[in-house]
Amino acid sequence: MRDMTQRDALLRIAPELRMFLPVSRRQEWQRVTPDGTSTLGHHVESAGIPLTEVGPMTIGGYGVGPSRQLAAGDVVEVGPVPRPQQLPREPRFLLDVHLGTLARRLRLLGIDAAYHNDMDDPALVVQANEERRVLLTQDRGLLRRRALWLGAYVHGSRPQDQLRDLMERFAPPLRPWTRCTACNGELTAADKGAVAARLEAGTRRSYDAYGQCRVCGQVYWHGAHSDHLEEIVRTAEESRARALAGAARPS
Repeated sequence: MRDMTQRDALLRIAPELRMFLPVSRRQEWQRVTPDGTSTLGHHVESAGIPLTEVGPMTIGGYGVGPSRQLAAGDVVEVGPVPRPQQLPREPRFLLDVHLGTLARRLRLLGIDAAYHNDMDDPALVVQANEERRVLLTQDRGLLRRRALWLGAYVHGSRPQDQLRDLMERFAPPLRPWTRCTACNGELTAADKGAVAARLEAGTRRSYDAYGQCRVCGQVYWHGAHSDHLEEIVRTAEESRARALAGAARPS
């Protein structure tokens, strides 16, 4: 598809980004027509790709930004966000209503992950901006909202795949067992006697170490499901380690 008219420019879309293109146009080369007003970022988004997912863009080997005005004959290499993605601070997340299980798994890992099951898109954008949280979603339209300061598309239909994708993209620091999976509050060690009234008799007999959420008061202990949770933690740690190792490897 390198052939084009004298009025055209071409976008060469990296393989990682082609899933965002409409099926009928899911090709490496995308022809666009510069109009003197539309920016490169506009052309990329018009093709279906949220700018949150776009990394380096180059013309003739030189880096260009999304505000670049295209000219006829330009050939733009459009690459994905490098992984792990560098952020100015440790990432804090906000997840949309469809990612509740992922939110709980992030909290299990000690990651600050806000989540509401009844928040609409405009409210999500407001909270993400005010609290400087990365908005996680599988809604491409939400990621294309111009008011949003930063977002990320979550790949995968299963929670384990989604979590791996997040570890590979951001490699956030992990502090397992330090957050409440119900409300995102921080956990503190709890005296058994202080929480005994909230425990079943069998739990009181079987366990001595407890944690309690500072915010909602939920009590935690390593119970019958701890093996499953430990596996989630172990897998996430491995995914994060692979991402960091890949970033350290010479290109």
